[in-house]
Amino acid sequence: MRLKCPICGREYDGPVQRCECNEPVEFELLRGEPYIGKTVWERFYDFWPVEPALEFSLGEGDTPLVKSKIGGELGVRLYLKNETVNPTWSFKDRGTFLAMSYALKAGYKTVGTVSTGNMAASVSAYASRFGLNAKILVSESASNEKLKAVSVYGGDVIRVKGDYGRLYFESLKLGESLGIYFVNSDNPFRVEGYKGIAFEIAEEVTPDYVLIPTSSGGLFRGVAKGFIELKESGLIEELPTLVAVQAEGCSPICRAFKEGKEKIERFERPKTIAKAIANPYPPSGNAVLKLLREFDWLCVAVSDNEIREAQRKLAREGLFVQPASATGIAALRKLVENGRTEEGAKVVSILTGSGLRTLSQAKGGTIRECPLESLENCLR
Repeated sequence: MRLKCPICGREYDGPVQRCECNEPVEFELLRGEPYIGKTVWERFYDFWPVEPALEFSLGEGDTPLVKSKIGGELGVRLYLKNETVNPTWSFKDRGTFLAMSYALKAGYKTVGTVSTGNMAASVSAYASRFGLNAKILVSESASNEKLKAVSVYGGDVIRVKGDYGRLYFESLKLGESLGIYFVNSDNPFRVEGYKGIAFEIAEEVTPDYVLIPTSSGGLFRGVAKGFIELKESGLIEELPTLVAVQAEGCSPICRAFKEGKEKIERFERPKTIAKAIANPYPPSGNAVLKLLREFDWLCVAVSDNEIREAQRKLAREGLFVQPASATGIAALRKLVENGRTEEGAKVVSILTGSGLRTLSQAKGGTIRECPLESLENCLR
């Protein structure tokens, strides 16, 4: 389990989560090629840093890659990686499962996370599945309605008053002293779990572009790492162009990328409907920025109006996603209009989470009322 900092290069043998330089660490690939198996955990067994506890799996991963009609409008071949069908409705389940597999093997009795949304629900659900206690730390502004889908699994949900931005780092520090394994946004096992998205995409298509909604940066790092390891293993010939997508109302990575800076800066007063990716100071921001520059990849920020339109278009295809999930489609339209994609390019957009958790933001269609006696006329 050798870990390495992607920023300074320092290596670690123990299960640390962040480097001494305060950047996230990640596992180095030390194994061979995949073998044939039923699940993504089995097919790519040699690519995981810990043995997946398959007896506790809830069926995460192996999500569908759906051909989209939107691509025809834009002159590209568009595929949608539908992560909303994971057990708790988001991509987070992949990373949570692998992190829980490690926590169980390492002898932890309690796990935790800092989140008010998809990750909180995922950790709470999988902790119950693995027979572990869960400490879910949320901001004081988190609504009771939103937290119902978290507390229902039985985890200990704690509202924390104070600077929510500091909570990530405080949780790691206290976790070490209290014996709680915190599975936060860019936990190294979580990032490893997200590699499976890249593996599954590569099994079906050879994409030219992959659009990734980006918040803390853990998902982007995981998908990037997956494609890089496939190339290093000789399983694919070329890397696709990865596109980090953020909302204009909270885009610290895209802003730093556009301004040519080496490090991100805190995004003051964030405001966007894509709350799932509205992290003003993402803990993996510098690592993502480094990847974007190293591989000449792209970062695109989109407006709330563009996000709403993309969400509406996806719903017309039968896919109801949260606003953050629709940012990839909004970004694709911008890339096409600016001539950044080729005619007929193969594009994959990752749909990160279901719209069922953001019903208050959804704009529904027309609903009519009709007396039974007039039903024939209404149907006409």
